[in-house]
Amino acid sequence: MKVGLIRCMQTEDMCPATTCFKVIDTKKLAFEGVAEEIEIIGVNSCGGCPGKKAVTRAAEMVKRGADTIVLASCITRGNPIGFPCPYAELMKTAIKKKIGESIKIIDYTH
Repeated sequence: MKVGLIRCMQTEDMCPATTCFKVIDTKKLAFEGVAEEIEIIGVNSCGGCPGKKAVTRAAEMVKRGADTIVLASCITRGNPIGFPCPYAELMKTAIKKKIGESIKIIDYTH
């Protein structure tokens, strides 16, 4: 699995994505049951509200080899600030439309 990770720009100051990297490395939570090796192709933020840049950033990671786009838990579950992104579903839908059905999307990390 080749992963492109997209995280919330609002949480960058307080979260260096340590837990996201840990669950990817140990194949826990969202990555439970992944048999193959997981390679991180890239990490980027959504670009800030309303997350429009996530679409082009996801597409760029796919161009660079990602077969899976992961929306970090800071976007979909609000970790660590306790406030999920109000644009998460719109972002996910727009990414799917741009990159196509052959690319897997995981909508949380931990």
